Amino acid sequence: MNQRKRVVVGLSGGVDSSVAAFLLKEQGYEVIGMFMKNWHDESVTISNECPWMEDSTDAMLVAEKLGIPFQAIDLSEEYRERIVDYMFAEYKAGRTPNPDILCNREIKFDIFLKAAQKLKADFVATGHYCQKGEIEVNGNPVFQLLAGADPNKDQSYFLCQLNQEQLAKALFPIGHLQKSEVRKIAKEQDLITADKKDSQGLCFIGKVRLPDFLQQQLKPKKGDIMVVSEELSIYDKKKIPAGMSIEDLDVETLDGICMPEIYDVSQGKKIAEHNGAHYFTVGQRKGLQVGGTGKPLFVIATDTSSNVIYTGLGEDHPGLLRNGLFVKHEDIHWIREDLRLQIGETAKYQARIRYRQPLSSATLLMKENGLYVIFDTPQKGVASGQFVAWYHGEESIGSGTIF
Repeated sequence: MNQRKRVVVGLSGGVDSSVAAFLLKEQGYEVIGMFMKNWHDESVTISNECPWMEDSTDAMLVAEKLGIPFQAIDLSEEYRERIVDYMFAEYKAGRTPNPDILCNREIKFDIFLKAAQKLKADFVATGHYCQKGEIEVNGNPVFQLLAGADPNKDQSYFLCQLNQEQLAKALFPIGHLQKSEVRKIAKEQDLITADKKDSQGLCFIGKVRLPDFLQQQLKPKKGDIMVVSEELSIYDKKKIPAGMSIEDLDVETLDGICMPEIYDVSQGKKIAEHNGAHYFTVGQRKGLQVGGTGKPLFVIATDTSSNVIYTGLGEDHPGLLRNGLFVKHEDIHWIREDLRLQIGETAKYQARIRYRQPLSSATLLMKENGLYVIFDTPQKGVASGQFVAWYHGEESIGSGTIF
């Protein structure tokens, strides 16, 4: 019986969490709505709109409509320390963090979870489009993170850093639904969020573009945009040697395939200037503001120490492609600890390096220095600092920060 189970729902002021709260109440849980205020430094929101105030009001009105207790919690200090400062440091170092993944690991399923437990909650719930399973391994319960039923909205990638303790306390009430069904339920219940658009901003700032936000901390700095010819890209050298299996490759060969390419100015020709290498990421096309090149320009590498951006012409430029990537030992995370690879072991999984990207077949190979992920087909725009997540069917098995 669920009657005595207490759930704190992270009410964001959006339709998904609103319907999550409604469904839990219908299922007999004791539901408490809680709004997380993660950011209120108005000096860096750029926009005159104040999204968190509007969202907080909508969340409160939903709680009122559902007849559930409501409170707001200010997590902005923890957010700055754990997410924003980390994000700036990563961009400054020329890496590309994913604040949404970090937000789930560090805020929603850590600090927020602890706040909920102070309210004697058995679970926390969110409006994520993913599902939770439970199996038994060696007589012990093991929780599974499963893809959402709506393939266009599956958000399991954003939760790829959760652990067993966090999953044990998590509920995802709308994961089995299509987005259209969620909106239908919200309309039927006359919830104020029924027709509200999905948030497109950063997970904590709302209606603001990332480059604008970065410029608040990382000051503009003129540098060169270099274009690298296809002939100078060494993609062909980053392939598995003919006739060799992945298991037979030594670390030196694996490094050649999986480590990011490092360019120097002798390999390119200056084509324009930029305002700061730390504003750009591998695979980026927009924002370069260079015309007359025929084919579109794509960023293939950045060097923040010398403030140089390396680009290639066209989306089929070999510098955009990688056959593999590497994750350092300390950056490897297993949701399914029972499937953790030991040194020397390999496994076939499907993997993705960004949200909404179709899954691609890959071989994982664990070595003394870390995990090598080698794809069956080349991947475009692999960027250091992003997360690779690997799956078995619908289940997210683990993830890691790309070196």
